[in-house]
Amino acid sequence: MKQINVGIIGCGSITKFRHAPEYKANPHVNEIVFFDRNIERSKALANEFGGRVVETLEEMFEDRTIVAISDCSSNETHHIHSANALLKGKHVLCEKPIAITVEHAEEILEAQRKSGKKLMVDHNQRFTRAHQKAKEIIESKELGEVLTFKTSFGHQGPERWGVNKSNATWFFKKERSHSGVAGDLGIHKIDLIHYLLDDEIVDVHAFHGAFDKVNENGEPIEVCDNVVSALRTKKGRLGTASFSWTYYGSEDNSTTIYCQKGIIKIYHDPTYQLVVEHKNGEVVKYELEAIQTNDNQTNTGVIDAFVESIIHDKEPIVTGKDAVTALKVIEKIIG
Repeated sequence: MKQINVGIIGCGSITKFRHAPEYKANPHVNEIVFFDRNIERSKALANEFGGRVVETLEEMFEDRTIVAISDCSSNETHHIHSANALLKGKHVLCEKPIAITVEHAEEILEAQRKSGKKLMVDHNQRFTRAHQKAKEIIESKELGEVLTFKTSFGHQGPERWGVNKSNATWFFKKERSHSGVAGDLGIHKIDLIHYLLDDEIVDVHAFHGAFDKVNENGEPIEVCDNVVSALRTKKGRLGTASFSWTYYGSEDNSTTIYCQKGIIKIYHDPTYQLVVEHKNGEVVKYELEAIQTNDNQTNTGVIDAFVESIIHDKEPIVTGKDAVTALKVIEKIIG
């Protein structure tokens, strides 16, 4: 069996809970190499998951045994680290958003074109069984054409998820996060709508603000903690989308697709992750799998898909182009 060594840049929560355990569980991954500006963090993860530590990014980029790299750095450095890794001949899985601006994202795409290596972006909502089943139903046209949609993604905020469990989190800093909840949660659902409907959002009317979150000094955060938007796609579908860091109860990751002959409800019911209500009154319920939440970490399928694209030389399921298309919508949302 072919095996590869992988590197991970950044050793925060996304690495600890998603990338590192999923690489460790993948039979094609031989060794994980960790880098973080805080070397104690990388040492801790190397101890937890088995692997080794490098002290500099140059060491990781120059290591010819490392075939692929996960860029789990904060948003403002993706265009630097991912582009450099590609140009050094590494396949790259970049965390979302691909970059803080479309201009920076294009730098990564240009590096990918020059290098000829794989570039995948971690829009993990495409991989859930409920979303894949919903896409299958939509494509079958058993409910006719899609007319409208609504989608939501919200939880109690990144300070509960971050490695330090603190409101000093980089997610609240304009120069590092850039787009707040829009780039953290919103971009996932924008990519999902593009995927489910095989369409692209072209018109946006949105309101956003920092309503409740404060930083470590007790001041309102510099980025939005809530977004409410109205959207129109290239094919003329209309929809609404809400993203929030202030849902101070259970997480909401639901989507509803309204079609000519019925409704598809995704992640509304904890037992039946997909419910199809037909116009004639028939209801079909699918028990698939619980959505991954910050409190319920399960295998996303992203790492496995990335490794498979390398091993079998296939185009990644989420390309850099897909990620830029979603980022363009986020830029319109935050104005």
